Amino acid sequence: MSDSPHRRFNPLTGESVLVSPHRAKRPWLGQVEKTPPENLPQYDPSCYLCPRNERAGGVRNPDYESTFAFDNDFAALLPDSPTDARSDHPLLASVPERGLCRVVCFSPRHDLTLPELELAAVEKVIATWTEQTVDLSRQDFIHYVQVFENKGAMMGCSNPHPHSQIWGNEFIPNEPAKELERQRAYIHQNGRTLLSDYLAEEHKRQERVLFTNDYFTALVPYWAVWPFETMVIAHRNVAYLSELTPAEVNGLAEILKRVTTRYDNLFEIPFPYSMGFHQAPFDGQSHPEWTLHAHFYPPLLRSATIRKFMVGYEMLAMPQRDITPETAAERLRSLPDIHYKHRV
Repeated sequence: MSDSPHRRFNPLTGESVLVSPHRAKRPWLGQVEKTPPENLPQYDPSCYLCPRNERAGGVRNPDYESTFAFDNDFAALLPDSPTDARSDHPLLASVPERGLCRVVCFSPRHDLTLPELELAAVEKVIATWTEQTVDLSRQDFIHYVQVFENKGAMMGCSNPHPHSQIWGNEFIPNEPAKELERQRAYIHQNGRTLLSDYLAEEHKRQERVLFTNDYFTALVPYWAVWPFETMVIAHRNVAYLSELTPAEVNGLAEILKRVTTRYDNLFEIPFPYSMGFHQAPFDGQSHPEWTLHAHFYPPLLRSATIRKFMVGYEMLAMPQRDITPETAAERLRSLPDIHYKHRV
């Protein structure tokens, strides 16, 4: 099956991806040009995320020395949205949604992305994600908290200063809702969590595992859609960032730094991606079915400029990929842990 077209099933979402490995017998030939190096300053006086600078509405950033979190000046969700339904026909249904949106700057440095931060600084980022998640979840109308990062203009990032976002939703969004349903069904049928069973099988096979420590594993999922998609999965059955021990936070920071460093080293550029943590909902229920995990979705395929687009068949039928997850994992494993900017 590995060399012929086949479908791979994603047990987390109940969806499938079409894999066509015969179309990529030699996937590393073709365009391999590099983009000019990015030379960002440590501080940019025109950046609205740098310390001491002015943001929208005249708000001035503090002279922060570590992470910095604030309410998004252009939030997609608002806490005071009307609560009355606006639909007068079942086929034209809409309901209001309230929420809060925060921004988290990784550090005062305008030029340091996640893989370039010291490990302690990455731990501080995780601590801030956790603090903000807990704070948002305490609002009685927030039932899901989504931590995510869009890195690079290619992924729609509007400011190069390394930062992430945290949105607190009144309703559980589509992707976590799918995962909730599938994980609940699995634990009900098997008495074990879906991702713990999946992780055990991946460790047994070792084909798609990138690296692991005592607390987390990074791998290319069997059902990956994006060329170099990865998942980071907790070894312990924890549902929230706030449940991690200090040792687990350190282990997560190490894994995040190694994944993002490998990404940058792949084409020797600040590698674009969208990344996000899937925690359990904050809906007042217990969630023994849930295992904390993060998804990385990077668009690049063969070089710094060749992107994987979701067009045509993928928009109208189903996701499709040419290089197999096993090939992608092998490629990422072969890269060094030392960031390309720091090599002699």
